Amino acid sequence: NLIISFGDKSYSSIPRLHKGGHSFMTNNKKYFYITTPIYYASGTLHIGHAYSNCIADSIARYERMTGKEVRFLTGSDEHGQKIEEKAKALNETPQQFVDDTVKGFKETWKLLDITYDDFIRTTDERHVKVVKKVFTQLLNQGDIYLGQYSGWYCTPCESFFTQTQLIQPGNLCPSCKRPCHQETEEAYFLNCKKYTNQLLQFYKDHPEFSTENRINEMINTFIKPGLDDLCITRTSFNWGIPTNENPKHVIYVWIDALLNYVSALGYLSENDTLFKEYWGPDSEIVQLLGADITRFHLIYWPILLFALKLRCPDRMLAHGLLLTHGGIKLSKSFHNAVEPKVLVDRYGLDAFRWYMVRGVKFGEQGQFTPTLFVNLTNTDLANGYGNLVNRTINMIKKYDDCVVPSYTDPILDFTKKLYSDVAVYIKQYNDAWDNFDVTAASGAAMSIVNAANKYVDDAAPWNLSKEGKTAEIDEVMHALTYCIRVASITLKPFLVTKANMALDELNVPEDQRQLNTINDYKTFGNIKTNDPVPLFPRLKKDEEIKWLEDLFAPKEK
Repeated sequence: NLIISFGDKSYSSIPRLHKGGHSFMTNNKKYFYITTPIYYASGTLHIGHAYSNCIADSIARYERMTGKEVRFLTGSDEHGQKIEEKAKALNETPQQFVDDTVKGFKETWKLLDITYDDFIRTTDERHVKVVKKVFTQLLNQGDIYLGQYSGWYCTPCESFFTQTQLIQPGNLCPSCKRPCHQETEEAYFLNCKKYTNQLLQFYKDHPEFSTENRINEMINTFIKPGLDDLCITRTSFNWGIPTNENPKHVIYVWIDALLNYVSALGYLSENDTLFKEYWGPDSEIVQLLGADITRFHLIYWPILLFALKLRCPDRMLAHGLLLTHGGIKLSKSFHNAVEPKVLVDRYGLDAFRWYMVRGVKFGEQGQFTPTLFVNLTNTDLANGYGNLVNRTINMIKKYDDCVVPSYTDPILDFTKKLYSDVAVYIKQYNDAWDNFDVTAASGAAMSIVNAANKYVDDAAPWNLSKEGKTAEIDEVMHALTYCIRVASITLKPFLVTKANMALDELNVPEDQRQLNTINDYKTFGNIKTNDPVPLFPRLKKDEEIKWLEDLFAPKEK
């Protein structure tokens, strides 16, 4: 591990996070608070934005299934120079521009069935009040000072960079690769150097805060060379939150944006009940963020919380960007930033959301690959889960007059192995959620489906029927309905419509749809099924791959 010295103290870089990061914390906390990035209201949302919210929504749905009191926050970041310029070009006020944009945001989240509890806007009065109060408090504490800022500014990213951080030739932004320009202006700064030692000690004491690689990147790239104080106001544009003390200064995007996570809970307001519950000691706080904003969330957000004497989140779950096939970034400038509605209209909500959790390994850079999308939809959903439900209900109709047989002690070795295997997959599922690994959790759920489909082939009920083995047939039908019940419950955070449809087809009562029943393979039975409806149509592979490739190809404007 890297050793860094500051004054008379030395700090080791983060140790490796062991499996089961969730277990670092008290897992019986009453409250669970999950947040997404707030999206910049300069245009429409594309599938890269949808990726973050689909992941967060899956986590929120799972945590609700465990009995936690969950609060799920998303929102919009609505201030800054870029929005001011876009509104002017359209002959609108900035407020009119963001109001229209946010309508589109909310329509997208409704389309994707994102079950957020609150939507915070940085133009909300409740947020503006908090930002102004925090600025005043930090100024009075001596954590903010007035100075001059000179640097290379990227307007699209609303970020300053040093000369050495730019990509040459062309003085390009290291994030979006667009040209930066030099700016010098009076500005207020957050004194980050004051909290550097505390930040490093926090990393050391809380290895679950983020991954080893992410923390070491922060240490090596930003902290070890000497952490710069953060510019937090601007005077070169007007669309922002003005400070009470010096109104020509508007509070710069990142301090404004980061405070949304607590302003949405009523921090520093008359009614701070939600803040005490969801930012208090009996709450587990998990925040999702894209790889492009890790610096602000892993360095400046903790420092801001230190200065305010507030606790830090438990986990910062950073994921990679969602790229197109070939590694091209989804971008309006490439005209390949596909809106989710296009895919949902063609393939359905669950197929879209399934790719978000299965097609991209969470935490890593991912690609939207047409071939993988079609293959996952066909293999996992049509041939796997959908086929299992359909064939099982049809066999129950054929062999048991549409009534699910009750449990009997297994006769067949195949059945004994199936129950044993499903128990293993349930443990894998729970272990994956302990570390918020949605990719592994969805994989464990699909392992149950695959085991059940293999069991049908191994047990061969059609042969048992020919041999007149009715007890064995009933055993197989009961075991298959158990697998469908467990698979459907474990798939509910991901397949937000079809998993419940499958449970409806089996007529599973509400008390048998709960997460705490999935190890019980004996209770469910003696219930009449409904007629099956095909859950997922099989896609025509070549035709759909071609359609998707054309959709995501970079285009001329």
